[in-house]
Amino acid sequence: MSIFNLSVDANGIAIITWDVPGATMNVMSSAGYEELSIHIETVLTDDSIKGAVITSGKKDFAGGMDLNELGAMKANAGKENPASTIFQSVMNGHQILRRIERAGMDKKTNEGGKPIVSALPGTAAGIGIELALSTHRVFVSDRKGAKYGLPESLVGIFPGGGGTVRMLFRVGLVNAMQLLSQGKMLDAQKALNAGYVDEVVPHEELLTRAKQWILTASNEDIVKPWDKKGFKLPGGGAYHPAGMMNFLGSTAIVHHSTKGVYQNQSALLSVMYESSMVDFDTAIEIEARWFTKVLLNPSSEAMIRSLFLNKQALEKGANRPKEIPDMSVKKLGILGAGLMGAGIAQVSAKAGIEVVLLDRDQESAEKGKAYSANILDKAIAKGRSTSSKKEALLALIKPTANYEDLSGCDLIVEAVFEDKGVKAEATKQAEAQMTTDAVFASNTSTLPISELARASKNAERFIGIHFFSPVERMALVEIIKGEKTGDHAVAKALDFVRQIGKTPIVVNDARYFYANRCIIPYANEGVKMLKEGVNPHLIENAAKQLGMPLGPLQLNDETAIDLAYRIMTATKADLGDEYEPTGTEEVVEFLYNAGRFGKKTKAGFYEYDSNGKRQQIWKGLNKQFPLLEVQPSFEEIKDRLALSQSFEAVRALEEGVLEDIREGDVGAILGWGFMPWSGGPFGYLDIVGADNAVAKGNDLAIKYGKQFKPPKKLLEHSQLGTTFY
Repeated sequence: MSIFNLSVDANGIAIITWDVPGATMNVMSSAGYEELSIHIETVLTDDSIKGAVITSGKKDFAGGMDLNELGAMKANAGKENPASTIFQSVMNGHQILRRIERAGMDKKTNEGGKPIVSALPGTAAGIGIELALSTHRVFVSDRKGAKYGLPESLVGIFPGGGGTVRMLFRVGLVNAMQLLSQGKMLDAQKALNAGYVDEVVPHEELLTRAKQWILTASNEDIVKPWDKKGFKLPGGGAYHPAGMMNFLGSTAIVHHSTKGVYQNQSALLSVMYESSMVDFDTAIEIEARWFTKVLLNPSSEAMIRSLFLNKQALEKGANRPKEIPDMSVKKLGILGAGLMGAGIAQVSAKAGIEVVLLDRDQESAEKGKAYSANILDKAIAKGRSTSSKKEALLALIKPTANYEDLSGCDLIVEAVFEDKGVKAEATKQAEAQMTTDAVFASNTSTLPISELARASKNAERFIGIHFFSPVERMALVEIIKGEKTGDHAVAKALDFVRQIGKTPIVVNDARYFYANRCIIPYANEGVKMLKEGVNPHLIENAAKQLGMPLGPLQLNDETAIDLAYRIMTATKADLGDEYEPTGTEEVVEFLYNAGRFGKKTKAGFYEYDSNGKRQQIWKGLNKQFPLLEVQPSFEEIKDRLALSQSFEAVRALEEGVLEDIREGDVGAILGWGFMPWSGGPFGYLDIVGADNAVAKGNDLAIKYGKQFKPPKKLLEHSQLGTTFY
């Protein structure tokens, strides 16, 4: 079956319809490029054809390049000279789009070309926009919900199908850099204002308007500005008085935001800088060379793997029990209408699920429902929602203090206070209203699921569903299997997470599960270094230059010092003589006793203004924990922060908490922001190399403790010369 189909109407206008067989969204592949090239050649060589419209046979236009193919490009390029092979492949795509753009025009006179336009019925991303930009006019439908843009920067690459150069030449450096570096997808009107499209038309008139333009287009209309004599880059080139300031400013902004760890962003800026000084065809070749270099970068390979391929596989149920039929949730019960419970109610109702939100009294339950109302009011104010949508969502949430209202719920999620006794009582009261085939889940973040399941009358249908805060913004959900959790409960949890549009990972039961287990060593290592006398500014900046969203001290402030104190106290009580000090106790107790609980009290490791805005690091820290006269190297600080997390992830795999390294990497990036450029802790260790990681770990273990002793699996990779992937 064909990927692109060609037909010609009675007026001699060719319709090239992109319609990938068996797919809900069009994606470009090498086979697709070949078919498109053949059809374009037919349009340009058949004298009976006046022009062409490129459109889609699906609701949307295209989702971009097939990242499975892009991800395999390096492996398929061979070891002898992969750069040359990849470069030529990229240039083949450029030449096809350039053939569309030039449309048979004479090189000297720019005459004799045929108009080729694009008509986008819905969302177009990546190569979908790049293909459209190579046509002579871009028409888009006014259909609501459609988005347009070039989001490649979000998966570790940049627009390499001509999008970088064409946007630079269309809108200039400042606008192009802002659009492409952020990778935002825009609605039709904003895409028009940004320069991605030329006309927004009523959906039912899309093809008609596109054809009309072809029949009336002049030769001047189809010549791109950069192919005309005397073309000047909007805003000026790199050595234009105004352009120079733009390039200098953009360079500073890129390095400030990336801290030097996202090579794709630096490459994007380099393409723009170099392209501003040359003609279009040379610029396209420059783009191809930088794109090749980025594709060969291990970071880009890791980001594509984790943020697209693995993430998508998990969302599609890669680890879902295969024999269990669909178990989508019809009626959801939530115990506890606090921040977590209210957030779970909001995302569930947004997905169309009927929700019963229960708390100790009606007033508390109503406050939980008001949380959703507040979110929707903000969305309405920003034009992202409507009053009717707000009413429809709120109508799905029933606040109550009566356990009998849980009758008929096929899934109940407990989100009450982190206390075994409180949770046990809530479990018993809720299960009294449940049918035998319903599933009970705990949203606990620290308490072992197997222990909590002892309060249940059916441990096979008891599972952990750990949301991250704030629920409406955090993409990850950690599903925890207890010792007796059955496949039906796992399938139910996974189907629920799919319904609400989150990304799931499935892990086995252990204290702190996976995400918290790995983030705690990171937070602790920063505190331990502070206690040792390491300058707190060095600690925080080292974390940021690793690509972590928050330094460990700021993270402690955000999660609350009193919470860390309570967890520490509870863990000591649970483990008794088996408790092993972490080295952070003195610092945590000092801040707790000083009433500095973090951001919520406007006092913690940092100082805050009256509005709660974070200021400088609190000077009292250095008085209590004096600085070392000789500070450790910046690289050593970075290694301590990176390896403390990564080694713990490997130990979680060794102990069976993790069953799939894909879940370990995706969970790390989405759960606590682990260095996205690395593709996650397992991707990071592959990039660093097992030998190098083992050597660093052994050195740090001698200096700072057994937490840096290299895990067995890492030692095996070092000895065998193998990798995690």
